[in-house]
Amino acid sequence: MGSGGDRPAVDMTGSQRSATVIANYGARLRVETDDGRQHECHCRKNAGPLVTGDRVTLEIGERDTVVTRRLPRHSALSRPDSRGKPRIIAANIDQLLIVIAPRPAFKEALIDRYLVAAELSRMMPVIVLNKTDLLDETARETLMQRLDIYTQIGYPVIPVSADLAHGLDRLRPVLRERSSIVVGQSGVGKSSLINGLLPGVDARVGDVSDATNKGTHTTTTAMLYHLPDHDGTIIDSPGIREFGLWQIRADEVALGFREFNDYREQCKFRNCLHRSEPGCAVREQVGHRISAQRYDSYLKLLESVEQENY
Repeated sequence: MGSGGDRPAVDMTGSQRSATVIANYGARLRVETDDGRQHECHCRKNAGPLVTGDRVTLEIGERDTVVTRRLPRHSALSRPDSRGKPRIIAANIDQLLIVIAPRPAFKEALIDRYLVAAELSRMMPVIVLNKTDLLDETARETLMQRLDIYTQIGYPVIPVSADLAHGLDRLRPVLRERSSIVVGQSGVGKSSLINGLLPGVDARVGDVSDATNKGTHTTTTAMLYHLPDHDGTIIDSPGIREFGLWQIRADEVALGFREFNDYREQCKFRNCLHRSEPGCAVREQVGHRISAQRYDSYLKLLESVEQENY
């Protein structure tokens, strides 16, 4: 069961409480205690940097509420800051909802980066094709055929139209008892999806620029929401056009490609990168049990990681 239903037991005394960060506005935080009460507060310097989803301890005084400690994280998701350095945007996530749409057009390379991050962080990835109302039957079938490369290796692909509320009933069971984060390019309808799943929530919605065919940035901080009956949580993240993979070694990239798992141990060399080494069992399966397209994506990601770590 994911963290949407389970919270670590913490021994609290006096005015101390355990809570979850539901938004970070910089100088101030919004947190929610385990009894459902929300507080605006600030953080002690020695508590460390905090992000949405963090579990913390609070000191509730007569005039102010202060975060005194951050509890250990079991997962975290990062994005690049203005200098290209990794910045954690959310923590304690069980599931990655990778939202794509026909407009702005998606690229499999970005999906694969999300999938590698999810696999290495032990998050369950789910691909959500939004804005299906923009497609006629032929175009929809074409996109679903493109995404079949993922369903064949066990990743759920759920077509929805958040604006028309089509397909949301298929998505809701996937969210139960989990802490999920909605990720994807700006403009794919992440906030519209949350508005559809959570009646009464007014997540900010942006449009797609006609000039660039890219989304306009609306969400500026990750926000955590409860699903109905507190049956899990969902985090709306800022739009991520570029998704880097930091602090992973070249030999870890293959661990993010689940279809390699049955063959990696059969390679002649233990440090095989499945590129040009002799006796590579992974490469032998390319075009058979491993998609040539996914293998090509692996090689490009491997090269990218090597350059980022250079």
